Amino acid sequence: MKYELVIFDLDGTLLDTVEDLRAALNYGLATEGFPPKSKAEMKLIIGGGVRNHVKNAVPEGTPEDVIDRIFEAFKNHYNAHCNDTTLPFPGIVDLLKALKAAGMKVAVNSNKLDEDSRVLVKAHFGELVDMAIGDREGVPRKPAPDSANEIMAALNVKPEKVLYIGDGDSDILTAKNAGTDGGWVSWGYRKYEELNGLVPQNRFDTAEAIRAFVLGD
Repeated sequence: MKYELVIFDLDGTLLDTVEDLRAALNYGLATEGFPPKSKAEMKLIIGGGVRNHVKNAVPEGTPEDVIDRIFEAFKNHYNAHCNDTTLPFPGIVDLLKALKAAGMKVAVNSNKLDEDSRVLVKAHFGELVDMAIGDREGVPRKPAPDSANEIMAALNVKPEKVLYIGDGDSDILTAKNAGTDGGWVSWGYRKYEELNGLVPQNRFDTAEAIRAFVLGD
């Protein structure tokens, strides 16, 4: 097989997390009197790390101390409710089972907080994922390649044997920055026209399409 490892983004790629994220963000916004965000607005807000969710949701010029308070309320709510409605996208579990059955390694690289990333990956995928990394203090977020490089080193796989898959422009850039092949999924939170002009190396419209591409079946 061409690849030995597939690294996935989490939100909008493996898991549909938007409603739990929206509930936590709206809880935090309410603590400071800001109006709630719709599901469509939340999809545009997701990305760049959870503190950026808050920064993207409040008016420009909102004081940093207010953003910090909303962020803390958001984190506390999400930590307690991160798996209330979250579910894998169609075909994802079967895809991961097929990859593992073929002897491949599977990892997750997310800008979601590290603890929440690990909790959700364990709850939904268990042993189907070899390694999961989220946002950690002192480690640059995607599109920086640091976490992807850490995964490849830990699993002893060279970049040319890795396919990196996500739904956002940061994922396309992470694959490029890490020297891996890249793939973009169309079912996620970024539409093609919202990729800031980036052209994905590979496009996947279903989980089954990823399986066929990687495994040749």
